[in-house]
Amino acid sequence: MPRVALVTGATQGLGLALVQGLARRLEPADTVYLTGRDAGRIAEAVNATPRTGATVRGELFDVADPDAAGKLAEQMRQRHGGVDVVFGNAVMRIGPDDDPRALIDSYTQVNNFGTTRLLRAFAPLMRDGGRLIVVASSLGTLRHLAPVLHDRFDALTSLEEVDDQVAAWRDAVADGSARAGAWPGFVNIPSKIAQVAAVRVLAGRRREEDARRGILLAAVCPGMINTPTSGAWWDVRDAPSPAQAARPLLDLALGPVDPAHYGELVRFGKVLPWRPE
Repeated sequence: MPRVALVTGATQGLGLALVQGLARRLEPADTVYLTGRDAGRIAEAVNATPRTGATVRGELFDVADPDAAGKLAEQMRQRHGGVDVVFGNAVMRIGPDDDPRALIDSYTQVNNFGTTRLLRAFAPLMRDGGRLIVVASSLGTLRHLAPVLHDRFDALTSLEEVDDQVAAWRDAVADGSARAGAWPGFVNIPSKIAQVAAVRVLAGRRREEDARRGILLAAVCPGMINTPTSGAWWDVRDAPSPAQAARPLLDLALGPVDPAHYGELVRFGKVLPWRPE
């Protein structure tokens, strides 16, 4: 059966590198969906992808739209019957000069609610041997959060609970009360922790069945990447390019399953502990 892969946030940077890497490694009968929210940028990205290996197909998909994930998943079910690889890579970034209070609603709609919508919609479509991977970061562990806040994201039992915690944090950022509490000022930290928490929650519900079917559900940290967005925060001159950063993620998506990776945050093939050691 031809394989089907989908990458969100795929019109540039790491997402585009993942699409191009998947296309090279898969077979001509396979399809890789390059998705984003702007039709023009999608077309440009598809045209920039070498015509080798799998077919690359552009698809509009705005993860911030509450209905978009479900609609696209149904289209994929009708077209292909299922999906083999999904990378949740869509991200809205906040720059050093941005006011998080003004942007936090849009930010969480993409990074967090977009992630849980993707997981709800596409987990049921995973074929045997599939890979459902959320791109997060090494900031997505509890060691980066004040201990008094650990219970917000630890031991949750449903994606709805994750969404509720994200909404409470979002509201605290928006009204300024987060600044007076223990929340970190860098909003990327709680956001990434919530993404990893979502993966852990879903993994807890699917672990036995996914193990039987050879499915991997995981979060992944690509490490520092040399992109203009990262360069606004850090010195990334010596960091890997998006294509280089994509390689271990592609290995995770297309190589054998390591049971230790299931439901965890993985960086360069190693599990990053969820709780402080």
